[in-house]
Amino acid sequence: MNKLARLPTSGRTRRTSGRRLRARRRQSRYFAFLSYSHRDEHLAEWLHTQLEDFHVPRTLVGQISDNGPIPKRLRPIFRDEHELAAATDLGEEIQEALANSQFLIVLCSPDAARSRWTNAEIATFKRTRPNGCVLAAIAAGEPFASEIPGRESEECFPPALRERYDGRGRPTGKRAEPLAADLRDSGDGRRLGFLRLVAGMLGVGLDDLVHREATRRQRRLALLAAASLAGMAVTSTLAVTAIQARDSAREQRRQAEGLIEFMVGDLRNKLEPIGKLDVLDGVGSRVLAYYSKQDTGELADDALVQRSQALNLMAEVAFNRGNLKEAEQLYRQAMAGTSEAVRRSPDDPQRIFDHAQNVFYVGETARYAGRPAEAETAWREYKRLADRMSALAPDNLKYRMEVLYANEDVGISLYNQHRFVEAQRQFEGAAGPMGNLASLYPSNMTYQKEYANLQAWIADTQRSQGNFDAAIAMRQQQIAGLNHLMDVAPDSEVRKYLITAHQGLGAALRERGQSDRALEEMRAAVGEAENLIPVEPHNALWKSYAATARLDLSRMLLSLGRRDEAAQETSVGCRLAAGLPSTFAISARRRVATSCAMMRSLLALANGSTDEALSFGDRAVASARSEHSEDPITDLYRVALMSRLVGDVRKRSGDSVGASAEWNSALAQLPANVAERPWEMNERLQLLQRLGRQEQAAAVAARLDSMGYRRLN
Repeated sequence: MNKLARLPTSGRTRRTSGRRLRARRRQSRYFAFLSYSHRDEHLAEWLHTQLEDFHVPRTLVGQISDNGPIPKRLRPIFRDEHELAAATDLGEEIQEALANSQFLIVLCSPDAARSRWTNAEIATFKRTRPNGCVLAAIAAGEPFASEIPGRESEECFPPALRERYDGRGRPTGKRAEPLAADLRDSGDGRRLGFLRLVAGMLGVGLDDLVHREATRRQRRLALLAAASLAGMAVTSTLAVTAIQARDSAREQRRQAEGLIEFMVGDLRNKLEPIGKLDVLDGVGSRVLAYYSKQDTGELADDALVQRSQALNLMAEVAFNRGNLKEAEQLYRQAMAGTSEAVRRSPDDPQRIFDHAQNVFYVGETARYAGRPAEAETAWREYKRLADRMSALAPDNLKYRMEVLYANEDVGISLYNQHRFVEAQRQFEGAAGPMGNLASLYPSNMTYQKEYANLQAWIADTQRSQGNFDAAIAMRQQQIAGLNHLMDVAPDSEVRKYLITAHQGLGAALRERGQSDRALEEMRAAVGEAENLIPVEPHNALWKSYAATARLDLSRMLLSLGRRDEAAQETSVGCRLAAGLPSTFAISARRRVATSCAMMRSLLALANGSTDEALSFGDRAVASARSEHSEDPITDLYRVALMSRLVGDVRKRSGDSVGASAEWNSALAQLPANVAERPWEMNERLQLLQRLGRQEQAAAVAARLDSMGYRRLN
């Protein structure tokens, strides 16, 4: 989410984005004008009622804030209840209400962002009330999503809200950062978001308002208690019964929360290693069902953290099933809870640790959604939190491990942006201390697996820079360590690492011209993938690993002229790909679908069936264009590869003009000023050679030869 000017959290003089929240007082008929899309009418009605029914705490009434004297009530609030779809412009009543409102509150959602009339109301208010205050209440969608390719439909801010107006009410064309309260469950939630909105209009700090509201609530409770005591004098029997019921309820809650602690703790730890996603999902659902009956804002610290742990658990299940959008929403909800816990106890390292886990997973979902720059931002915040908790408890090994994890994660985000030298420094900086821990604690599986993971990343950065021998050696060390782990304590994660380790080693060996050894490694990857599926037959992630391993093996077999074996592996891989459920991550499904179409096209071309090859080739191009992986630069090379294949088919069928058009299109896909990996350089080389641009091709070939790269067609 892009940085927004948030409504204040404490102190009346707190600055937001370099300016005070200030709405100049003038004689106003309405306290605020509520602008919204009529598709959001239900939420608008709720917000309107809450605002008009709100009683300003008595201790605040009459005080002078940045927005003037604080009133007793926030009345009246103007809300247009008429549909304007058939009108040609804003009615006179609407324009008059806008001109006579001190504040404009915009209920923001994708529907509001697309609403002509919501945008017109904002523009009119900014023109007629240049010193008025516009407040955004986010109901759904994402602010500034229109600036993120592929997420434009999620934009919740109307255009006029995103544009700055000058002191004379004229649009400047510059970006505005509206003052925003977040009503979404993944943000502040309705209660806290509403109070943040009220605090903004009153010109007081949120903490100040919440404290006074809590004081008033306690006063009411005290009065109730006094009344109860008076009643007890008359009805002591009823009082004793009530006390017993209260004690019983407390005991039931204590037992329920103890069960929940077991469910999100010990039970989770026992089920995760064997990949029992359905059981974990059921655990998380039952926990949230318990907490759904309670006001989140009233939860004690421990209960607040437990709720976030349950959200984190369900997000993890969604992530493992490839439901990235659902996972990100759940992680953000969990993060909102742990952020509140940190706010309550800013120097508690355990609270910071819990919050850091959710920050990490927000970055992880961004990574797998193909937004590496966003992942880097999240993970640098994760690194800051890790450094903070480690500084608070320097002798705590768990917190020191978080610092190493954070260094690794920042390296991953750099790698996915093709910043390989920076990434290698990050990985090696974490690998040294992690390797020492793995040596000192050989029975600690976390240290062993994490060290193996770092070895994989180092090998990939070495291979990406053309250091094949170093990459091969590192992969061999990694596989040896993973095989040892499987002998000691086999689990799904170790086997998953083994699949990619064998694939990575096989690719590096093939690029060095060691085809027989490369085939052995690719077959080993297939074997490990097939062993994963029986653990949980419905796990789509395992099936996608198996499909990818089969299709990678088939491509290598075909490049070596072993057509029949390649056809057999392609058939199995494509069958697995077709069986992936629609709920699985769409980017992963498209990726294996692209590989399947490519292999079928290559096999048809090898068999002389150019019509069939062209049909599958066109399908591969279309599928590749729809891919959005964790590495968006790699996606471009995937499109180029598929377009090159279609060009080859057209050339074979006698369509030289069509072939050249495809190859030129493919070459145009390749980005400039980006560090290319050797296999990406080879893709550029193949296209240059086909287009007869021999001088440029020779320069690329010389670079590949200097690395010892065995060029592939």
